[in-house]
Amino acid sequence: MDGPTSAQALGKRHIVESLDRAFARLHANSCDIVSRTTSEQLYEPRGGALSIGESVLRSAAAVEQTFGGITANLWDDPFEWTLPEHLTTPAKVIEHLGEVDAVRVRAFASFTDDLCLTKQISTPAEQSEPLIDLLLETLRRAAAYQGHAGGKFVSRSDAGGFII
Repeated sequence: MDGPTSAQALGKRHIVESLDRAFARLHANSCDIVSRTTSEQLYEPRGGALSIGESVLRSAAAVEQTFGGITANLWDDPFEWTLPEHLTTPAKVIEHLGEVDAVRVRAFASFTDDLCLTKQISTPAEQSEPLIDLLLETLRRAAAYQGHAGGKFVSRSDAGGFII
């Protein structure tokens, strides 16, 4: 074997598919959190912490910004157009989450193999970094925001107390 560019490595999507599943789980968890939230609870202040709705939307915004940047070179902060005034009910938030997930699905469909994750991508900070680093950082940030939202629902009966 002569490293990651060997003939056996070409065309394989093991890492791409693993990342895709992680983002899909993130989406499913956000939908689950929101579906268990009433309209009244959605943006209810929580002692200085972000509300459930704000946390879920910030998680989705991290994903949308990254995948909007990858697919359309649109690196704007989506939180500007996902204000609570427009997404007033859990159903509207879930609909928005579906739109964000569609952008993610489109992006992952364009990743031909694991090797493409090593390509350099320009970010909004006018830096260049490997695509995999950008995806992992996005996943980390989105999961952290989601954790703030999901924390309200963790109980002793939940599977090991894991939120994500």
